[in-house]
Amino acid sequence: MGGRADKVLFPPHVLREYALIADGERGALIGPRGDIAWLCTPSWADGAVFSVLLGGPGVYALSPTDLRFTWGGYYEQGTLIWRSRWVTADGIIECREALAFPGDRHTAVLLRRVLAVDGDAQVSVGLDVAADFGAHPMQQIGHQDGIRTLRAGSLQVRWSGAPAAHHRNGRLEAVLDVAAGQHHDLVLELGDRPLPDEVPDPGRLWQRTEQAWHEAVPPIDGSLADRDSRHAYAVLRGLTSASGGMVAAATTGLPERAEQGRNYDYRYCWIRDQCYAGQAVAAAAGPLPLLDDAVGFVSDRLLADGPDLKPAYTVGGGRVPDETTLDLPGYPGADARTGNWVNDQFQLDNFGEALLLLAAAARHDRLDREHWQAADIAVSAIERRWREPDAGIWELGNEHWAHSRLICAAGLRAIAAAAPAPQSAQWSSLADLLVTDTARDCLHRTGRWQRAPGDDRVDAALLLPAIRGALPAADPRTALTLAAVRRELGRDGYVYRFRQDERPLADAEGAFLLCGFLMALAEHQQGHQVDAVRWFERNRAACGSPALFTEEFDVVEHQLRGNLPQAFVHALLLESAHRLARPRPPHH
Repeated sequence: MGGRADKVLFPPHVLREYALIADGERGALIGPRGDIAWLCTPSWADGAVFSVLLGGPGVYALSPTDLRFTWGGYYEQGTLIWRSRWVTADGIIECREALAFPGDRHTAVLLRRVLAVDGDAQVSVGLDVAADFGAHPMQQIGHQDGIRTLRAGSLQVRWSGAPAAHHRNGRLEAVLDVAAGQHHDLVLELGDRPLPDEVPDPGRLWQRTEQAWHEAVPPIDGSLADRDSRHAYAVLRGLTSASGGMVAAATTGLPERAEQGRNYDYRYCWIRDQCYAGQAVAAAAGPLPLLDDAVGFVSDRLLADGPDLKPAYTVGGGRVPDETTLDLPGYPGADARTGNWVNDQFQLDNFGEALLLLAAAARHDRLDREHWQAADIAVSAIERRWREPDAGIWELGNEHWAHSRLICAAGLRAIAAAAPAPQSAQWSSLADLLVTDTARDCLHRTGRWQRAPGDDRVDAALLLPAIRGALPAADPRTALTLAAVRRELGRDGYVYRFRQDERPLADAEGAFLLCGFLMALAEHQQGHQVDAVRWFERNRAACGSPALFTEEFDVVEHQLRGNLPQAFVHALLLESAHRLARPRPPHH
């Protein structure tokens, strides 16, 4: 197969250079040389058909034949339609890239349109479909009227638009010539069921995809960063399946820290992340489909699993598989993994986040009887399990984490405000109990919150309970915690989660972009508008040309670290861009 050649011709790029195209059911990463280096299908967590990102076989490449070019690109506003752009010595070439949207659960349709923007264009194209991370190379079944019919394992494949393609180096290759001002379409279909008899018309597919994106992503104005906010919403929509489940990221095995074993599979739906996204949409744009998606998915999981709610699920609501290592080289600095050990954890704060999500939806009158039933289940789970140690927001060893109890208190207060009087009083009383208990064993001698009874370090996650209303913004513990995070964990406009050890913060891990946006929200809550905007602007710039964020940002090398794109970072950008646009008076 063409795996060895792929690794030579298409080595991995730094993460800031990859763009994402997605249709809700799966997502692909495109490198600066037009290499689609990652795509899992039929669904997010299935085997990859293009895996050169992790050193495996399988790639779909399209780039100028003249290798002396500079690269750029941009998203068409309010969509995940990407335009790769190459400036050569003789002209300008673009390739319009998309997964046909909205996505079909069983069939991925990749659209690529070559445009000769300035002068004639000549591009080389190479296709190597290698299903299940290369276990099943593609085999040609038929070739008629310029249409290639192929198979790769259980996947049926059809490729149109390259009638003169020939086999070379284990892949189909072609050279396309496009006259100045003209375009040429390629359509690749990959399905786990028989493909339609009729070959799709690319013009109609493009038209439907454009229209669907314009209907799915609302105009956004009045925020601190309208264009970035709308793009963040598009990213969240692209990561959300028709089931309502939103994957945490499109990828697996991209390291947070080289050669330290910190690389995970994020192609699943984390309850916490889904709640963050739903709350962001509620704060930013109101009762839009992504809010309903989050409420529906989280409510269904609560109704099904109750107090045994898992931290993460597949997009279909199933169990996340156990972690295993793939027989691939992996992205440099990490091995390649699938599955996630989070499936065995208990995370108490998820019940609080679920209540915060449901309360946000209630403020927009989006809850029905089953959603209120889910709220009752979440409250009962907190009553039953709040004294148990849990893995917490950072998924560490089991402890009586302050953040977990306080965010449950925030959720109880929020849902109590929308509940009938008897329940409201009961739930508010439980919230008071949680805050009192946390103050008993997690109040630092300086008056700020500390991480856990036996851990007196400050933690940036402890900004969130006050932001969400567990205790008033004017409470001295709120202000003291904010000051401690700013002093001990803030560096150069970025924020770290907590101090790992005696090393400088940047030597232990990257800055956590979620925490940077939380810092902006916390400063804003205190009426520190200028400081809030500074934190916001610094962190929203921690991305590459496609404006995609990972979980961490290496402030020394200015590199993205971790899986791409990290949904909860886009969610907090969306929320903070809107909240910071509404000035708050300082507390006295």
